[in-house]
Amino acid sequence: MLAQLPDDALDAGPRKTARGAERLCAATGTVRPVDDMIRFVLSPEGAAVPDLKRRLPGRGIWITATRSALANAIARKAFARSFKRDVRAAPDLVETTERLLERAALDALAIAYKARRVVAGFAKVEAALVEGDAAALMHASDAAPDGVRKLDGILRRNTDGDRTIAILNAFTSAQLDLALGRANVVHAALLAGPESKAFLTRARRLERFRTGTVAMRAEKPEKWERNG
Repeated sequence: MLAQLPDDALDAGPRKTARGAERLCAATGTVRPVDDMIRFVLSPEGAAVPDLKRRLPGRGIWITATRSALANAIARKAFARSFKRDVRAAPDLVETTERLLERAALDALAIAYKARRVVAGFAKVEAALVEGDAAALMHASDAAPDGVRKLDGILRRNTDGDRTIAILNAFTSAQLDLALGRANVVHAALLAGPESKAFLTRARRLERFRTGTVAMRAEKPEKWERNG
């Protein structure tokens, strides 16, 4: 839905936003669900700051959560127009925002691992896939193609029509090492649970920012409520 950009595109400040609420993108004039957007506020120095958790004080503007939309906002001086003052948009604001989204996803992965919702190592991942315990499969972005093919094949052979298993490759092995606190993480499986759901939500947000869409391969909605 396209809308005319109003004279005052600022929100009323941080507050809880109802599920399904929508906001106007200050860059494109498109109305979107808040889950598809990023809120930006001004620092005391007048710099645009991404507010991923929607908690930073002060009034803010909303930008569609993609690299292209944020770059468009910077090019069109949407921050200065919306805040009605000089705004410093750092030259690397797009890259900084992406790093924050990446960090948020990896932090969620670390929490899932501490909650015992993640198994790593080829043999343990294979067992999780065969036994039907996996809710998502992760490969390091620099994983060897042969290992990726083998685990993807095992996943296909052990996935029935009642489940969809997301396949992610957004992070390097070094990043997975740091998140899980162990060395040489190339493949991992997420087990069903709220911590895994939180990670996957953030991982999808990161992919949407990078590509403009969520294209995670999947082998029906995930069964996240399993306990264990």
